[in-house]
Amino acid sequence: MTITRWRNLPTLTDMFDNLFEQEQNRLATKQYDCIPSVNILETKEAFEIELAVPGMGKEDFNINLENNVLTISSEKEIKKDEERNFTRREFVYGSFSRSFTLPKTVDSDKISADYQHGILRVGLPKKEEVKFSRQIDIK
Repeated sequence: MTITRWRNLPTLTDMFDNLFEQEQNRLATKQYDCIPSVNILETKEAFEIELAVPGMGKEDFNINLENNVLTISSEKEIKKDEERNFTRREFVYGSFSRSFTLPKTVDSDKISADYQHGILRVGLPKKEEVKFSRQIDIK
């Protein structure tokens, strides 16, 4: 008598079904926290912070300056859509918070923000005395 090992290998269909089910459960049960990509630019007159945050509105953001730390945050909840039945839903919005320590050269009274085409831009103008430069003669 010969003993043969028997292995019940899952079929390819079973593997895809399990993968799809796991992804569906993950998306349904968790609201993602996301960290948007940031660009920081500097010119002679100002710094500019750009955040890539598509799909949001300007009312979704909170910008706060405290003790020379600029904090940009947002919290957006996923709305349930009873009229449509998604087979897959990847457009997920969560909360984020990014903080930036500002240099002392920034004029905090003139900070501005603008949101267009999925990019949040925060303008950080430099103080007048920083912009001023002159040549000093050596005697």
